[in-house]
Amino acid sequence: MTTPTPFPNTKNAYDKVAFDRHELGAILGLYGQMVAAGEWRDYGMSFLKDVAVFSVFRRTAEHPMYRIEKRPKLRGRQGMYSVIGMDGQILKRGHELRNVLRVFDRKLIRSVD
Repeated sequence: MTTPTPFPNTKNAYDKVAFDRHELGAILGLYGQMVAAGEWRDYGMSFLKDVAVFSVFRRTAEHPMYRIEKRPKLRGRQGMYSVIGMDGQILKRGHELRNVLRVFDRKLIRSVD
């Protein structure tokens, strides 16, 4: 007989930063609008020890166009939410996610022919 595989350490199981239900709802609402506009096609999420990242892709196999990050350690300073462009430049940073996501509002405005 083989020895059973032990369960992972339960103390470290919750050491990851994640988006809560309201934050994810706001992000996925924006994602749906941008998909409908034909701007975005795919997304990926990463939950690490100090940061949660929602990455947006135009195509599946390329680098992310935008990253929406949550860094709780920056809560008291610049704000824990940020939108980062493809080149690594921080486009907007703040304390409230909805205000940070407004950086994408101008991309949804199009002229009507």
